[in-house]
Amino acid sequence: MKVTVVGAGAVGASCAEYIAIKNFASEVVILDIKEGYAEGKAMDLMQTASLNGFDTKITGTTNDYSKTAGSDIAVITSGIPRKPGMTREELIGINAGIVKTVSSNLIEHSPNVTLIVVSNPMDTMTYLVHKTTGLPKHKIIGMGGALDSARFKYRLAEALDAPISDIDGMVIGGHSDTGMVPLSSQATRNSISVSEFISDDRLQQVVEDTKVGGATLTKLLGTSAWYAPGAAVSSMVQAIACDQKKMFPCSTLLEGEYGLNDICIGVPVILGKDGIEKIVDIPLSEAEKAKMQESAVGVSKTNGLLEV
Repeated sequence: MKVTVVGAGAVGASCAEYIAIKNFASEVVILDIKEGYAEGKAMDLMQTASLNGFDTKITGTTNDYSKTAGSDIAVITSGIPRKPGMTREELIGINAGIVKTVSSNLIEHSPNVTLIVVSNPMDTMTYLVHKTTGLPKHKIIGMGGALDSARFKYRLAEALDAPISDIDGMVIGGHSDTGMVPLSSQATRNSISVSEFISDDRLQQVVEDTKVGGATLTKLLGTSAWYAPGAAVSSMVQAIACDQKKMFPCSTLLEGEYGLNDICIGVPVILGKDGIEKIVDIPLSEAEKAKMQESAVGVSKTNGLLEV
């Protein structure tokens, strides 16, 4: 199992580290356009191998896509990160060109690759890959919901003063501060609705804190977060590489599901060796349906800024 991570920045390097530590891939290739940067990150990570007990080979390369040939899965993290006060949508001009070039180069050397898109605005970048590459829809996956759901569960555990292993919850919709749809009505603590433990007002605060989870960290850090995004991507990569049939909310091209068409947006899917193996249709409340439609309008508006 060979995995390529494009972009040796904080998210890409964290993703590569988590994949290596989980020890399911034979090789991870890190690629970056900055001379020597990916090679340095790879060397640094390889020097942790004996300490962290992994045998995955990590190599780095400066913009040489031939080194990525034969990749089973590739993760696209490249592009400029958010800075304080920026929305994900404001990154579209620069990142669209980067993602288009990167995906084309990856497919040239690995025609059967499954792509996971992380670059922001993520739903629109995933849509761009669909429109410009010709890959089957099940092989193009946007990472957003997995991260947003992890942030939702963190906030729920905080509000309930409970261990996070007790908590289950999911976020669908667009990967944006206004587009996320945390499914608070379906969130549970050991199968019991969280509404049994906290007030409606506190639960609504959890929802709002989740939606601005990325912006909160960007303000604190001065740039985008990386530990949780890297962990989210690595979990998705593992689900595909190990054919785990795990359910994640991911951005995928919808063709009638959830009443939506010609849009990439976060919904629950089953991830296995073929990428997205099934889109899971879950019942939504009328309020959640309305929020999902509103989210789709926002994503479509951003998609309209693309030049494809």
